[in-house]
Amino acid sequence: MADIEIASDRLRCVLSTQGGLIWRLDANPGNGWQPLLRPPPEGSDRDPLKAGCFPLVPFGNRVEGNRFPFDRTEYRLKPNTPWDKHYLHGDGWLGDWTADEQEARVSLSFEFHGKLYRYRASQRFECDGAALRTTLGVTNLGERPMPFGLGWHPYFPQTRATTLEAPAKAYWTEKAGWLPDTRVPVPEALDFKQPRTLPRGWVNNGFEGWDGAASIVWPERHMRLEIETAPALSRYFVFVSDRTFDPHYREDFFCFEPMSHSANGHNLPDFGGLTVLAPGQGIAVSMTLSCGVTEDPS
Repeated sequence: MADIEIASDRLRCVLSTQGGLIWRLDANPGNGWQPLLRPPPEGSDRDPLKAGCFPLVPFGNRVEGNRFPFDRTEYRLKPNTPWDKHYLHGDGWLGDWTADEQEARVSLSFEFHGKLYRYRASQRFECDGAALRTTLGVTNLGERPMPFGLGWHPYFPQTRATTLEAPAKAYWTEKAGWLPDTRVPVPEALDFKQPRTLPRGWVNNGFEGWDGAASIVWPERHMRLEIETAPALSRYFVFVSDRTFDPHYREDFFCFEPMSHSANGHNLPDFGGLTVLAPGQGIAVSMTLSCGVTEDPS
């Protein structure tokens, strides 16, 4: 395990080869240094659930029943954490990555050879002024076509006045097991077509019909963040915890997760945005986080 630091005049970023994580990201858009992602704890432990952001590869979220039919075969997954009965968020966030180069930009790579999925994943990170650019890719190393997806799982600071703007056209309700249930129109309380403060209670839902761009504003900190994906991702997930799920939760963070596919896409008729990759084929997506200042209302 190794930490790798990259920086610009406006950003300071700490990456970890354990999990391919963005462990810490601080920004100075012109009004002093502040955390752009949720600050991690001190110490040498690199628990991905305490990181600022981790990659989703070879797909994100959960597959209902840990099974899915594909190409006239039923495939079964095994749980990969002790606290969830599902195979969760893929393998990359739990694996050891290799740093391929360390200059102004950093590249990380990871190979996984399981019974179902065999692939090579890669990430690139670069700080440029007030923007962090990251690219995530995957190549199928297996002997048969398989459905793949990509995404990120960032944790953002949440204040009382934090707003999110991310227009979407549809939303998935949630059922037992933290699984998606029914695709319905976006409810008003979670309609981020215009900037809206985040709920203070449990949210664990996927959104569809997104244009790949979002904005987060922290009025108290006079800071804003623009998120842009390329090619534009059409889906995202929002997670706001509570003390029933996590007794230590302090209502101080939320997750906004850009994804190329829907949760449980393996069991949807159109694969929910997953991409079937033949042996040797690959896909890649990028995400740019750009921070700036907001006007002081005083």
